[in-house]
Amino acid sequence: MGQLGTSSREFFHGPGLNNWDLSLQKDIRLTEGKTLQLRSEFFDVFNHTQFGNPTGNILSGAFGVVTSARSQRIGQVAAKILF
Repeated sequence: MGQLGTSSREFFHGPGLNNWDLSLQKDIRLTEGKTLQLRSEFFDVFNHTQFGNPTGNILSGAFGVVTSARSQRIGQVAAKILF
């Protein structure tokens, strides 16, 4: 006790991410100087499971086990008038 360990810093890594985002945008000219902008965005468009990090508490019974996942696919749409 009272000594530093021999393991390197941040040696405990979680699973990698496979995350694809997609954005589509269309500008529609209404009049001179006014434009309607339509936009849609999708995050994790292919809906791959994104696992969370493993439990890092050595005193936990779930030590080293992935017990969570990140949120699933999310989409949003927007309309904006530029003038």
